[in-house]
Amino acid sequence: MEDTARKDLIKRLKTIRGHIQGVEKMIEENKECDAVMQQITAIKSSVEKVGWILIKDHAAECIVKNPSDREEVNRTIQKIAQFLK
Repeated sequence: MEDTARKDLIKRLKTIRGHIQGVEKMIEENKECDAVMQQITAIKSSVEKVGWILIKDHAAECIVKNPSDREEVNRTIQKIAQFLK
C-alpha cells in the first residue's frame, strides 16, 4: 500500500474514532435517539467507505502478482462497487 493511501486511511480511521467518542458522550448526556442514530449512521457509512477503499484500491495487489493483470482486476472491482452502491 502506498504511503499516501495508508495516511488517508489512518486519517479516516481517526475521524471515525472521534465520531464514536462523540456518540459515547451523547449517550452519557442522554441525547435524543434521533441525533445518536444520525451519528451512528455516519459512522457506519465511514467504516464502509474505508472498507471499499481497501477493496477497490488494494485488492488487486493481494489477488494477482502479475502487474499487467491488476488493471483488469481493478476494473472488475470498480464495476462490483458501482453495482453494490
